[in-house]
Amino acid sequence: MKLLSPRLHGYIDYAIVSLLVAAPLALRFEPAPAAVCYSTALAHFIVSLLSDHPLGAARKIPFAVHGALELSFGVGLLASPWMFRFSAEGPTRTFFVATGILLVLVVMTTRYVAGVLSRPEPYDRYDR
Repeated sequence: MKLLSPRLHGYIDYAIVSLLVAAPLALRFEPAPAAVCYSTALAHFIVSLLSDHPLGAARKIPFAVHGALELSFGVGLLASPWMFRFSAEGPTRTFFVATGILLVLVVMTTRYVAGVLSRPEPYDRYDR
């Protein structure tokens, strides 16, 4: 079931970026997990700004491609504790796994409408 409209998905995107930026300071991450958080936040922010959805600024990336990229961010966050060797750090590992699962769930529950902004209708039509 697709519950999230493109507009709501955009709000969630920017909230996740904020979470990824704040977590290293709030949870006192070591350098490796902090770098993963900051680089993922930057990549996700750029993709969100460039995506063709109501909260995108440049609208160069089709929204479905945005979803595929976001899915890769989620899987990357899930795998990063083991890829970057900080899986022994319980709270840090838990944060990355939970955030990765959150991103995957957002992708799975979003309505990806082809050509969201290429049509002349207002966004509200897609926000139902």
